[in-house]
Amino acid sequence: MKKKVLAAMSGGVDSCVAAYLLKQQGYTVAGVTMQLGVSDAVADARKVCDVLGICHHVLDLRADMEACVIDNFVREYERGRTPNPCVRCNAHLKFGRMLAFAREHGFDALATGHYARIEIGDDGVPFLCRGLDPRKDQTYFLYPVKKPDLYNILMPLGGLTKDEVRAIAAAARLPAAHKSESQDVCFIRGISSGDFAASRSVRVRPGDVVDMSGIVLGRHKGIVHYTRGQRGGLGIAVGRPVYVVDVDAENNRIVLGDKRDLRSSGLVTGPVNLLVDRLPQRLLVKIRYAHKGVMSSVHMNDNGTAEVIFDQPQEAVTPGQSAVFYDGDTVCGGAVIERPM
Repeated sequence: MKKKVLAAMSGGVDSCVAAYLLKQQGYTVAGVTMQLGVSDAVADARKVCDVLGICHHVLDLRADMEACVIDNFVREYERGRTPNPCVRCNAHLKFGRMLAFAREHGFDALATGHYARIEIGDDGVPFLCRGLDPRKDQTYFLYPVKKPDLYNILMPLGGLTKDEVRAIAAAARLPAAHKSESQDVCFIRGISSGDFAASRSVRVRPGDVVDMSGIVLGRHKGIVHYTRGQRGGLGIAVGRPVYVVDVDAENNRIVLGDKRDLRSSGLVTGPVNLLVDRLPQRLLVKIRYAHKGVMSSVHMNDNGTAEVIFDQPQEAVTPGQSAVFYDGDTVCGGAVIERPM
């Protein structure tokens, strides 16, 4: 007997096709949309569910979005860090509240339109793997999923490319077939992340911009507008390319240096979410979504954090972003970066 599946529906082509494929495969499917107060995904998702002939649920998570994602986003920028809100959303909302909703309402699994795979090992244990389309693989954002929850999650698009997904949607005449993708953080429209954080913060104030020796080069407009590795938009002319080497929240200053000053031999993480029983000591580590990854030695500390030593120094290791650990295509775990080494 096929499972009863709750499909996360955003109104976009990916979630639309995921639900369609599951229905074609004989699953009993219903849709659910998170009402987050940041876009009108509910109406679009309802249209898709009507076309598919499936029930549609709406889960009001506006308060959770504010408390778990947006407030954290602003606080992290105030601390001189660069947060990744999609990671927080997956951890607390999609695979937190939404998965709990699925279980409470008698569904066997929650399905999403992520480009990632959940494979089953010879021992029957599921593990998270990269999507087959390297351009769309989204496992960097999925490492916070709890290992036991992999038994109750489906990701039907993991073996497809984006072009194939759009072709399926067009052939099935689904409403989202030609819908464009949003490239921005969903709760920010038309402004930068720094401007958004500044609009929500009472702690933004100008301060000094200094070089590596502490000499004042100019003034900044508030640390929320800067991130490690940034080159443009500094408003400082020193006769050579300079980069943000440190966002010093304690002293309310921005430290500039040369490109070589951005290089780090490793990093220290916060608590690691493990997706395998035993973490190999040698792993490929990605330090941001677009990073190709670097082979590294990973040492787990007794308190659940990790120390990572890169085989080759890496640029712009940024506190607040995530370090995600891969053994081939398998996601072994990950954690928020606390500081470079």
